[in-house]
Amino acid sequence: MNIHEYQARELFEKYGVAVPAGKVAATPEEAEAVARQLGAGEIVVKAQIHAGGRGKGTFKNGFKGGVHICSRPEEVRDIAAKMLGQVLVTHQTGPEGRLVNKVFVGEAAEIARELYVAVLLDRANSAPVVIVSTEGGMDIETVAEHTPEKLFREPVHPLLGLQPYQARLLAQTLGLAGDQAKQAAKLLLALYKLFIAADCSLVEVNPMVITKSGQVQALDAKFNFDDNALYRHPEIVALRDTSEEDPREVAASKFGLNYIGLDGNIACLVNGAGLAMATMDIIKYSGGSPANFLDVGGGASKEQVTAAFKIILGDPQVRGILVNIFGGIMQCDIIAAGILAAVHETRLGIPLVVRLEGSNVELGKKMIRESGLAVISADSLADGAEKIVAAVKAAA
Repeated sequence: MNIHEYQARELFEKYGVAVPAGKVAATPEEAEAVARQLGAGEIVVKAQIHAGGRGKGTFKNGFKGGVHICSRPEEVRDIAAKMLGQVLVTHQTGPEGRLVNKVFVGEAAEIARELYVAVLLDRANSAPVVIVSTEGGMDIETVAEHTPEKLFREPVHPLLGLQPYQARLLAQTLGLAGDQAKQAAKLLLALYKLFIAADCSLVEVNPMVITKSGQVQALDAKFNFDDNALYRHPEIVALRDTSEEDPREVAASKFGLNYIGLDGNIACLVNGAGLAMATMDIIKYSGGSPANFLDVGGGASKEQVTAAFKIILGDPQVRGILVNIFGGIMQCDIIAAGILAAVHETRLGIPLVVRLEGSNVELGKKMIRESGLAVISADSLADGAEKIVAAVKAAA
């Protein structure tokens, strides 16, 4: 789950991470009012979408840039009017872009230095790690590729947490001293506290800035949360903006399904993440292109299978469906009933190949065989992949 920049700033303020003053606005008039509250000085207006590269983006109405510096409240209102309700296209959104419903209006920091800080989960060591760099404001992937010596890692003991001496060491590594080093250490400790308390898998600050007045502040942020821990955080779930997400993924989440849309034309319906990935691989190996990752889980009901079919058919690129089920907890006859109900309800008009194996497999196959529906049966995963690729090519 992702959140907007203004929501990240609210979390920062809650946990004591220093940020410049500012508020979110949903109308040009609100944006102007926020600017007047902030008083004299330059004001930054930033489009709020779940994508990077906003400053270099272009709106479909022709307006350039999703980040602007203004000197007067009236200018803030005019800039907000050109952003709100418009679609912003960046290198991360793709050509379809994202609709801007809100803008952030805040103090424009007078930046002396830009630094990079992130707290993330090091899966290789099963523990958190803090990463810092003097190359703030740049894509960290570019820094890692071209100047990896400018990235510094500080492993954190999962039980002890980030210690004050580690925070001071990281500040020193960034070339900070005196009061700035103290501010940076305080910010790092607060950032780690937030990382743990909110069950994050990533908290990235890029850039963390040193202002000309000597203040250390988090200027921009990116959060990733552990989806499996969100049940503990209803206040974070409430921050979810479904308008920024693929509507098929939103619909899938309502039924407890794991769905990710891809750009192929053969849909997959599978139980188990590993089996789903293997199914996508073998479709590709057989000359096809997977249209999605869809894991219905180990105990899907007839209703969930029907919902999965409807979500799949919501993708206009889909030209065929491969169902690959290994019945362990889930019984094959239940899956067969769901498949047949879905075929009837959706009036399926594209090729469907079904491979069943496991509990009650013979009963499931019998139900499909005796249904009289145009469902192609497969004896193995390889057989199923070959059959659906051939069927889609023949239909085309």
